[in-house]
Amino acid sequence: MTESNHNKLHHHIAVGAGFLGLIAWYYFGRYSGFLDWIILQVPERFAGSALMLGIMIMMTPGFFIWTRYNRWIEKRLNVKGRYYEDEYYKNQEALKSKEPSDK
Repeated sequence: MTESNHNKLHHHIAVGAGFLGLIAWYYFGRYSGFLDWIILQVPERFAGSALMLGIMIMMTPGFFIWTRYNRWIEKRLNVKGRYYEDEYYKNQEALKSKEPSDK
């Protein structure tokens, strides 16, 4: 097995472990009673919307940790990749440096 394939395997295992952590985050939030509590804060007819909002609120820190974890794993394993947000910010800098055109 080459060094590149070895790193890819470790990367896939680490990402899988991180995803299991994300699933555990959801179940921890669910069993903590947060979702039940947020549903009780609204009238019964809005329970579905409150549940969706509760899941979004509950999972936001989990997804933030997930992105930081992925970046840390990629740096640690020296995995090179392309990120959509990097391209976006690079394009924004290019647009800012352009002189406005006369119309």
